[in-house]
Amino acid sequence: MTLEERIASLESQVETLSNNAPEDKLSMVVFTGDLDHLLAAMIIATGSSAMFERTSLFFTFWATAALRDPKKAPPPKNLVSRMFGMMLPKGAPAMKLGTMNMGGMGTAMMKGLMKKQNILALDELFKRAAGNGVEIAVCEMSMHLMGMTREELIDYPNLKLAGVASFLQNAGSSKSTLFI
Repeated sequence: MTLEERIASLESQVETLSNNAPEDKLSMVVFTGDLDHLLAAMIIATGSSAMFERTSLFFTFWATAALRDPKKAPPPKNLVSRMFGMMLPKGAPAMKLGTMNMGGMGTAMMKGLMKKQNILALDELFKRAAGNGVEIAVCEMSMHLMGMTREELIDYPNLKLAGVASFLQNAGSSKSTLFI
């Protein structure tokens, strides 16, 4: 192999590596609707927005309830959708701890400690994330299963409805991918 051929081969390899290099972004699946898990996800998201060029979250299944706006009235729904609406927490302030909830006492204690120590509440973390440009995609399938509509979600500047394929495409080129 001549020197020119070796250089051309190396240039081709460098181009392939460059084209397949992960992007400077974090992708996260947010699955659980437990307050402790949601807090962890949003703290990581706001922290990563300072480190990575992009941070994107994919809210699915029980986590979607955290995105409901308690001030918004949903459009008319069928019986099953209305039942889900009554059973699911309505927004970030209504989320409960998954561990040590103790009939709501643990959640109240945690929120009290967070306030005393100047730690942002979940709804405030959403505002901080929005200000930092964190993107949120909401799983359309999960919303349909639970009878939720776009009209009842929080006003968030970087919120969109998406499917799993969109998440996988985004996550496939991320430096880091998390599941919470």
